[in-house]
Amino acid sequence: MPDQTFQRVEINGGVVVGVDGSASSLRALAVAAEEAVRRDAVLHVVRAWSMRTAPRPPECPPNAVPSMDAFQQEVERDTEKLVQDKLGTSQVTTKIHAVHSPSPQALLAASRGADLLVVGHRGRGGFAGLMLGSVAEQCVRHAACPVLVVRPTV
Repeated sequence: MPDQTFQRVEINGGVVVGVDGSASSLRALAVAAEEAVRRDAVLHVVRAWSMRTAPRPPECPPNAVPSMDAFQQEVERDTEKLVQDKLGTSQVTTKIHAVHSPSPQALLAASRGADLLVVGHRGRGGFAGLMLGSVAEQCVRHAACPVLVVRPTV
């Protein structure tokens, strides 16, 4: 098995939110921005990605595999657009952290320097909807700071 080196997020204070483009993560982004404004803190938007989950760079020809740098740049552009579309002209200071890493590891690393970690909850409705998703559960169990799990709107 090849050795995989993943990136880490290192911050010093502020509110961290995990974003992957899903409706639940965008709701978490909005709540995290409100918390950052209340606390007069920086909002750190963490987007963990892999080659499987990263948006494909539009300039890459069909049947070609983009470079890791091209993927990184496209994830950063896509995340900046998600944040701009969701927060608009919000007065919160925002920093984007696009990291090639599994989501739980990226968020837990960021939690070491955070004042608060905000994650979305992927509700499934009924009894199953009461359970936390695997990323949210790992964050609640292992984060080094308080965790706010944002439930979807009904």
